[in-house]
Amino acid sequence: MSVATSAAADQSLCSPLPVLGRDVTVPLVTGGEVTYAALDYAASAPALQRVWDDVAAYAPYYGSVHRGAGYLSQLSTDLFENARRTVEEFLDCREDDQLVFTRSTTDSLNLLAAALPADCQVFVFETEHHASLLPWRDARVTYLNAPRTPGEAVSTLERALADRDPYGPALVCVTGASNVTGELWPVKELAAAAHAHGARIVLDAAQLAPHHPLSVRELDVDWVAFSGHKLYAPFGSGVLAGRADWLQEAEPYLAGGGASKAVARRTDGGVDVEWHTTAARHEAGSPNVIGAYSIASACKALTEAGFDSLVAREQQLIGLVRDGFAEVPEVKVLSLFGDDAPRVGVLSFVVEGWNSSHFAAALSAEYGIGVRDGLFCAHPLVRTLLGSDPQEQGECGAPEGAPGEKSLNAIRVSFGAGTPDEHVERFVRAVRELVRVGARWAYRTEGGRCVPDTGSAS
Repeated sequence: MSVATSAAADQSLCSPLPVLGRDVTVPLVTGGEVTYAALDYAASAPALQRVWDDVAAYAPYYGSVHRGAGYLSQLSTDLFENARRTVEEFLDCREDDQLVFTRSTTDSLNLLAAALPADCQVFVFETEHHASLLPWRDARVTYLNAPRTPGEAVSTLERALADRDPYGPALVCVTGASNVTGELWPVKELAAAAHAHGARIVLDAAQLAPHHPLSVRELDVDWVAFSGHKLYAPFGSGVLAGRADWLQEAEPYLAGGGASKAVARRTDGGVDVEWHTTAARHEAGSPNVIGAYSIASACKALTEAGFDSLVAREQQLIGLVRDGFAEVPEVKVLSLFGDDAPRVGVLSFVVEGWNSSHFAAALSAEYGIGVRDGLFCAHPLVRTLLGSDPQEQGECGAPEGAPGEKSLNAIRVSFGAGTPDEHVERFVRAVRELVRVGARWAYRTEGGRCVPDTGSAS
């Protein structure tokens, strides 16, 4: 029995969680309108209705955070700090861990990069998102080749760590779920390998946290980073949680109010600063209380919905896509660990004979389906999976050649807790129809992308 059939037979599966935009309609180039099928969750997930309602209820009471004597300021401060505790519980942090609110996963990892001890060596797989691949400019970085099995990922890391300076600080950075293939990485085993060789590990959970329960304690990672906008809380906030020592020994990520505990002029004209030793040390400026509160609200909503049910339903949707793709031999799904590897609701693919930008444009313009095409800010990984030469690639997302030619980029479909079955079913039908019948409209390249040629049907 297929995953889709098995899941469909389970009457205990939950319904999709209510999200904003679920009833939005969009025009089609062929005429008429259709309910928009948002299948680009891996980039930004829609806001949960629960999150929006919570933020709307708080908005009239919005005030400055910390140090304000007024009622609204104190209420906002309590809300902000309670949000911190809620997210700590969601992540199952250790008692002495510290949680810093940031702007995003990228911001979190750049913060950690700025807090690395001197002469720290960083180990990162080439398969990482650029947010994990690029922040370590001031460290000694070892880039690890793409593994083809979870076991190979662990053994590759172990060999690299065995060759390092055993007395210097070291950090491993790894994703929990790939933003390209959706595949789950062996985080607990990688953490054990890192610790066995005296290294620490940070988990990029941007794609993992919205889809699976996440325990810092159980995985035994030193830090975890994720973004609110992928966790159904699109209000410009992110999280870095974990060991406090490196963060507290480092200079503040941003210098300014909030990070400073006391400031005094010196007789020589300079300034002496005593920095906070709490999370405030790296939260200079006016905190994004709405962003923090929205993340906490999303954490509560996902916990109350129950990850067992959410994961089971998502596996049903993955099964629908995989079963549909199996009927279209022109579709090739990209994978590092193989077709049967566990994954979240993220799949990237190419279609034989199609430019990926052209295919994605047709899905949008003719079917009202939003997906993503390009290299997904994971250029080395996508190029490895496609077997393409970097010299052949244009800018991220730009098509190569005219519509209909072989693509050097890929297409990504992604979904989650708010995705209705009908959106995935419509996507599968649209893929089948485009491959078998072709586009019904003419397209042209504009600004590096394929767009409908207004007024011209094919």
